[in-house]
Amino acid sequence: MVAKLLITVSIVSLLSGCASVSRQLSSFGDSAESVDDLAYVSYYATDQLIKEGKVQFRERNFGKSYSLFKKAATVYPNDPMAWLGYAASADHLARFDNADLAYKRLSSMIPDRPAYLNNVGYSYLLRGNLVQARRYFLRAYEIDPANETTANNLELLRGSTTTIQRG
Repeated sequence: MVAKLLITVSIVSLLSGCASVSRQLSSFGDSAESVDDLAYVSYYATDQLIKEGKVQFRERNFGKSYSLFKKAATVYPNDPMAWLGYAASADHLARFDNADLAYKRLSSMIPDRPAYLNNVGYSYLLRGNLVQARRYFLRAYEIDPANETTANNLELLRGSTTTIQRG
């Protein structure tokens, strides 16, 4: 009887040890952090929705990040980070109509910030409008020539213009 108990305890302890060895994953392959449900929260700390939206965006869960940033923009309508996240998520979902609404809102909030200009330029890049994308990337470059995102976007644009497109 004691032997069975010892065997059972040792098996359980071995199994529980295996679960903590690597990164926790959800059933969809996302990190466990990316599937936290915020529906039960009635009050959001100022950055909670944006923080969760950024996690989803980094995990490339653009539908989830879109939803979180949309809620953040509704709850905090004067927060540019909420609108930037909403627009970027909408761009990756090819919801350019919603991205345009967010960029229009941002144009009165942060019109000359490289983050805004890079996002709008990237939006045009995704749409295939390379001339408009270049225009926004160059404006961002004029404001901050050392900005790494702008340099990466210009390089991506250069790669887009040299790639052969077949119909």
